[in-house]
Amino acid sequence: MSTIEEKRHTLAHLLAAAVRELYSGAQNAIGPAVENGFYQDFDLGSHKATDEDLAKIEAKMREMLPNWHAFERREVSKDEALKEFGWNPYKCELINEFSDSETQLTFYTVGGFLDLCRGGHAENPAADIAPDSFKLERIAGAYWRGDEKNKMLTRIYGLAFDSKAELDAYLAQIEEAKKRDHKKLGPELDLFVFSDLVGPGLPLFTPKGTLVRNLLDEFVWELRKPRGYQKVEIPHITKKDLYEKSGHWDKFKDELFRITTREGHEFAMKPMNCPHHTQIYARKQWSYRELPQRYSNTTTCYRDEQSGELSGLSRVRAFWQDDAHVFCRLGDVKSEFLKVWDIIHAFYPTFGFELKVRLSTHDPEHMENYLGSIETWEKSVGMLKEIIADKGIEAMDGVGEAAFYGPKLDFMAHDSIGRQWQVATIQLDMLQPERFDLTCINEQGQKERIVMIHAAIMGSLERFMSILIEHTAGAFPLWLAPVQVSVLPVGEAHQAYAQEILNELESKGVRAEMLASDSLGKRIRETKMQKVPCFIVVGDKEVADKTVTVENNRAGDKQTVPLAEFITPMLEHIRTRANM
Repeated sequence: MSTIEEKRHTLAHLLAAAVRELYSGAQNAIGPAVENGFYQDFDLGSHKATDEDLAKIEAKMREMLPNWHAFERREVSKDEALKEFGWNPYKCELINEFSDSETQLTFYTVGGFLDLCRGGHAENPAADIAPDSFKLERIAGAYWRGDEKNKMLTRIYGLAFDSKAELDAYLAQIEEAKKRDHKKLGPELDLFVFSDLVGPGLPLFTPKGTLVRNLLDEFVWELRKPRGYQKVEIPHITKKDLYEKSGHWDKFKDELFRITTREGHEFAMKPMNCPHHTQIYARKQWSYRELPQRYSNTTTCYRDEQSGELSGLSRVRAFWQDDAHVFCRLGDVKSEFLKVWDIIHAFYPTFGFELKVRLSTHDPEHMENYLGSIETWEKSVGMLKEIIADKGIEAMDGVGEAAFYGPKLDFMAHDSIGRQWQVATIQLDMLQPERFDLTCINEQGQKERIVMIHAAIMGSLERFMSILIEHTAGAFPLWLAPVQVSVLPVGEAHQAYAQEILNELESKGVRAEMLASDSLGKRIRETKMQKVPCFIVVGDKEVADKTVTVENNRAGDKQTVPLAEFITPMLEHIRTRANM
């Protein structure tokens, strides 16, 4: 039975075959299987593909599929390959590249279509791939090899699953995701804005958005403080020397915003905080009795992301990071990891997220991507495996997902419509302490190498907010909502009592507003559109009885009670960060 990855890879070839048959002179470049589907890049010459082409291409794919049976594999020489694909400069570039490496050049033929490929296809596409299990999704532009200096190609994306039912379920999820898109809801709820004058990837947060950010950060600090963390602060720029010593310069130099001073010195906007924190630790010689040292720092980092990769708050050039670093002895690693683990499991369930853990390790086949020796990596990974075993859980396998300086535990959250996100992370770093010569004085009076733990609960707060907005569809929990209660007087005669209610709510620390303009119906709709958790209607009866009629915008229930009977449980919901 063919795997879904093999089916998706096969469909990328089928897409190329259909396009080449429909559009004379079309040149296919690369076409891999990706999450939820596949894509193929094309040079279509003078033809400008539009969404109208998708239905035609999709129909051609279904027409060709019944004639696609087993793939035939053939090893070829460089000269044979170049002769076959002399008409396609993209394939020729790949052939020249692969022939200079250890990669064996192979052709695969099926249904009269031939392509250069490494393999990994459905055994019998006509039998294995249901014709209603795939769909072409969209057309985009993509530079050849991802390099903006190269030609812009036409990329066609497709979706593919094992069955029509799975495809339909995913399409329904996409439709729901469109309604929840933070790029749409954020401005509608007046949380953030982007300005052409400020620049792409540089979000500006409104008073409401800033309130949400601060409440989230305060929650994380409330969880960190009793576990011994101390706040530190660092500058936003640094000499390149710091990142050269840490190893980040070689890894990230192309993603840095660089600054040259009037004296000719080279600085960079910080893309991460850990090297700065090493220098706070290095300010003195510590005794083992003074460890662990736990530093917490919510601060902005900067990365020169390519314009085409920017996406709302999900991918930005300036992001607020709730970063923390623990400097401790090797024997303290497990207990410090578990402290962070407890913080993560106190934070995320508050929002209804379900968490799984991924053990993200190095790829032993590509150690050139990492600092340090294989022995150090194996030791670090072994310690994380012990922590997972102590917790009695099964971790997802994340080979190749480690940071370049150490393995990590990544916490994966499923949102309310079933999508999975990587959120919090705890990383074990034995390499930066080595590079910066970080030590403590042990019981024997000798210098002892320490280790470093990186702990981000939300990580990029911008990215977390994008996930949270979509997870809640903008209907934040009561404690987090920018406006918690709207007070709606029915008419002018009721405004005085409505103002009394507003004053009482605000005196108790409730974030409330009074809406008095427009019709009552319009004002109620406004509270619903702004996702305000509840609203109070004040009319003749409420004024006479000194009560409030409260309607919950979340549950839709309504009650008329004395004001105190509404405020007391509400304050308890806010205090405990429960919803209502």
